[in-house]
Amino acid sequence: MNADIDVRSAAARLVGVAHHTPVLRSSTLNDLVGAEVFLKCENFQRGGAFKFRGAFNAASRLPPESVKKGLLTHSSGNHGQAVALAARELGVPAVVLMPHDAPRSKVAATVGYGAEVIRFDRYGDDRELLAATVAADRDMTLIPPYDHPDVIAGQGTTALELFEEVGELDLLVVPVGGGGLIAGCALAAADRQVGTRIVGVEPAAGDDTKRSLEAGHRIAIEVPRTIADGQAAATPGELTFSINRRLVDGVVVVTEDQIREAMRFAFERLKLVLEPSGASALAALISSAVHPLPARVGLVISGGNVDVSRFTELCG
Repeated sequence: MNADIDVRSAAARLVGVAHHTPVLRSSTLNDLVGAEVFLKCENFQRGGAFKFRGAFNAASRLPPESVKKGLLTHSSGNHGQAVALAARELGVPAVVLMPHDAPRSKVAATVGYGAEVIRFDRYGDDRELLAATVAADRDMTLIPPYDHPDVIAGQGTTALELFEEVGELDLLVVPVGGGGLIAGCALAAADRQVGTRIVGVEPAAGDDTKRSLEAGHRIAIEVPRTIADGQAAATPGELTFSINRRLVDGVVVVTEDQIREAMRFAFERLKLVLEPSGASALAALISSAVHPLPARVGLVISGGNVDVSRFTELCG
């Protein structure tokens, strides 16, 4: 495990703060894909997604004087909610830059956790430059959405919990946006030294990590237009890519229709409400994008932040 990215220490830091999310199994899913599948359900995490793990771990590692300044980030939704919730836990203000087309439910939840929301143009503005400028102007502390050692370590506790609960896995399938979740999970798997394969899943419209891994260097694409807003990254993070190019075995892509079908399947057969990004790894299994499957497969359900109108629009 990278010396500066300590998933086990992050896990200890999150005890009593983050939820230990359930692992679900389904004979229907197992029969459909021909493997024993273990679903790590981060849709039941605080804030409705895995992001709280990394946000709180990073915030809790800051010097007191940095925390007191308040926390700032940019996010399409889930990381913004997570930073807002972490700031509330720590008793400090939060500012979250969110795109104009961010899902309304995610904006409302972020405001509900006490954050100030500043809107920006996902397709025209440089969100990192804008966030750095606002952070400097307001003298606040920036918590990046994925490209940060403590964020990555926190996200890796997702896989650590899964391994500790179900034992060794032949394959772990993880959704990919900026790459923080899969990087942390890959580090957690590598620490066990048992040879678990790690495969990422991206929407076909936003395959920057897949292209980058194949090229051997980071590739920038146009900001993706995809229903999987949590995976709409234009280029992998520098730190996340350096980890993923070493530890991730490959990335597959799924279409928008395959994501919708996975959302329907999760709702009808698993009784889970998933947002598009949260359903992408499941989509890869049921569409055979990852095939053939080994005997024991772990799968990260990354989030469930979707309101009823959006869910109906996508799956009705």
